[in-house]
Amino acid sequence: MTVLESVRARYSEGARERQEALCCPVDYDRDLLRLLPSEIIERDYGCGDPSRYVRPGDHVLDLGSGGGKICYMAAQLVGENGFVTGIDMNEDMLALARRHQAHMAAQLGGDRVRFLKACIQDLALDLEALEGWLVQHPVADLESMRALETQRARMRREAPLVASGSQDLVISNCVLNLVENEHRRQLIAEIFRVLRPGGRVAISDIVADRPVPGELQADPELWSGCISGAFHEHAFLEAFRTAGFAHVAYDKWQAEPWRVVGGIEFRSVTLTAVKPSSACCARDRGQAAIYLGPFAEVRDDLGNIYPRGERMAVSDRAVAALQAAGLQDGFVFVDGPDDFPDQPYRLPPRSARPAGEAGAAAMVSGTKAGGCC
Repeated sequence: MTVLESVRARYSEGARERQEALCCPVDYDRDLLRLLPSEIIERDYGCGDPSRYVRPGDHVLDLGSGGGKICYMAAQLVGENGFVTGIDMNEDMLALARRHQAHMAAQLGGDRVRFLKACIQDLALDLEALEGWLVQHPVADLESMRALETQRARMRREAPLVASGSQDLVISNCVLNLVENEHRRQLIAEIFRVLRPGGRVAISDIVADRPVPGELQADPELWSGCISGAFHEHAFLEAFRTAGFAHVAYDKWQAEPWRVVGGIEFRSVTLTAVKPSSACCARDRGQAAIYLGPFAEVRDDLGNIYPRGERMAVSDRAVAALQAAGLQDGFVFVDGPDDFPDQPYRLPPRSARPAGEAGAAAMVSGTKAGGCC
């Protein structure tokens, strides 16, 4: 049995009967669980609670949504102006989630959840639509195989399942580790694609304190059990940073390992990140950001440097990015220059500042507060 076959078989079984070995203990918000059918609660498998990062009005995409537990929790948080989309490739899990849609819509006071069939590393391809096409165009030879590839490309281009820049928040609960290594770069690129500028990521998953050796990765049972496909703890962060995300961090870190296999510690984490604005240092209304400490300075993934206690001229977009990453508690934000320059800069002391905020640009000290906003 291949790794992919093992994952499908194990989670199909998990949709029919609870599998204890597939999940870590998680402290979910009991208030959000009250509306959910017991069948969904019992047959959910995860290692964290990314619903904690949902905000009112968000359009949320849940990768590997399974029986729909996190989706139905998130739907209570987004409110009537938000929407939640669950993505899964497993027919049995999709059937479990969809079976309760009408009931949950009545409970929520509106139908604001949908479940779609796709591979999470290929969010543009609608697998149910493709299956319908294959009924009419079965693959029997090389020519029909080429026609299938042409149809896939056309569907991704003309009717992407999840549109680019359509989501405020992408979440996942212990699923990214199930994706085969050769598809992981595409997976993270797809997350980046579907997020709006300023969109956020909250991924609960399993990481390992050492790279997992090939012999463990080749074990289908360990892979489908969320063990041998675990990212290395540093590589997980770097994969998102390399894909273009900013403010990449571990917001949650399980102190004690969930499992130890072959001397390798496997633990639950929640990774958060922000998709930067597509506009770089735009001329919008400026603000000043003061980093409060305790470190001498902090540097973000966009090249912004914030020395402790100094007023640094930044754009509204830079402030919004810090707030989206949940970092605002370490800063104070005050009004800055009206004429925001192409490059942020350190503001002079207020007593030495020329009359008019625009004049402050003439006193740039040369210390850079950022590359892109």
